[in-house]
Amino acid sequence: MPFGPEPVSVDLDALVRLFYDDAGDLGRFFELAVEAVPDAYRALLAHSGHMTETVEAHHGDRVDVEVLDKNVTQTHYARKILLRRRHDQQVVQFGIMRVAFAYLPDAARAEIEAETTPLGRVLIEHNVLRSVELVALWRVVPGPDLRKLFGIPSGVETYGRTALIYCNHEPAVELVEIVTPE
Repeated sequence: MPFGPEPVSVDLDALVRLFYDDAGDLGRFFELAVEAVPDAYRALLAHSGHMTETVEAHHGDRVDVEVLDKNVTQTHYARKILLRRRHDQQVVQFGIMRVAFAYLPDAARAEIEAETTPLGRVLIEHNVLRSVELVALWRVVPGPDLRKLFGIPSGVETYGRTALIYCNHEPAVELVEIVTPE
């Protein structure tokens, strides 16, 4: 899905299919209006900030990234990740991101590809001019893979969002971010 001069959005299905042959293995997604999202999840998801900073503030601890899988082309880098609280390694978020290399400085690109630092922190530390656009909020019924990653039983629901990060006014990063159940 190349970026172009047309208005850009995030194709949830396309992002999920980067890592899942059957999207149901990750989960089922139901788009919601902001007011339909429970308060605790709304505070975590309905904003135009980086999830790295938001989950760190919510959990009172820094988070580390665990890269579960990646997909690299000549123009894009995508990864499936978990964010874990530093003090106890508890999973606090699942995510899929795809970044267009053309819109990042080489140093930021290298740090992202090193896979040791959450994306939001890389962009902040490299002073990349950025803005986050919330695209949609989702009620998520986790599939078998997400249940396993979150360590939750069947029947537990959670919430997530799709978002775009503009770097230097260009649509550089597509995101799907799902928080662990509260």
